[in-house]
Amino acid sequence: MEIIQFFLELLRDPRGFIADWIHALGPIWVYAPLFVIVFVETGLVVTPFLPGDSLLFAAGVFAVDGGGLSLPVLLVLLSSAAVLGNTSNYWIGRLIGRAVIESGRIRALTPERITRTQAFFDKYGLLAVVLTRFFPIIRTFAPFLAGVGKMHFGRYTVFNIVGGVLWVSIFTLLGYFFGGIPLVQDNFELIIIAIVAVSLAPTIVGIVRARLARRRKAPDDA
Repeated sequence: MEIIQFFLELLRDPRGFIADWIHALGPIWVYAPLFVIVFVETGLVVTPFLPGDSLLFAAGVFAVDGGGLSLPVLLVLLSSAAVLGNTSNYWIGRLIGRAVIESGRIRALTPERITRTQAFFDKYGLLAVVLTRFFPIIRTFAPFLAGVGKMHFGRYTVFNIVGGVLWVSIFTLLGYFFGGIPLVQDNFELIIIAIVAVSLAPTIVGIVRARLARRRKAPDDA
């Protein structure tokens, strides 16, 4: 329960955690937990609940002069974490993904989420590797399922790099340029909630639409 509470608090107040890490670890080692969280959120299919967008935004706030972090270092390091995370998840899916799905042991890997993520690949092809970066939960399952489907690794890697760099750059720069505005500073927790809500909205809408479609189809099958 403590680990769940930790992640819930991190999701609610990433700015507070980063501030504590800077104080406790110093301006150099603070990059380590940021790297690990971004890597794990994208690199392990069992951790879709970790903060991504909000953590990047908060990190960008501390890259402003005097905040303790370096913007170039953040962009390079966290982009690397995002790309390496997806690469790891891809190979997990490619090597043991089918067995993992059939075992049913990973509760987060529900049929609805698999269907939703697969629909992205069916509709957008390799471009889905980039697009799914911007959808929480789905972005954790996307590389895993790309591996399960044995997507060409070379082509996948190109889109993986593009998607990782875009995702990290956009949210980190948003924090860098807008996080210091007094209105944002005074309502930071609300801003974080808004970021999470906006990020999750397309995924939630997709799940609801899929369930409604199945309900409409059920009477026809009967």
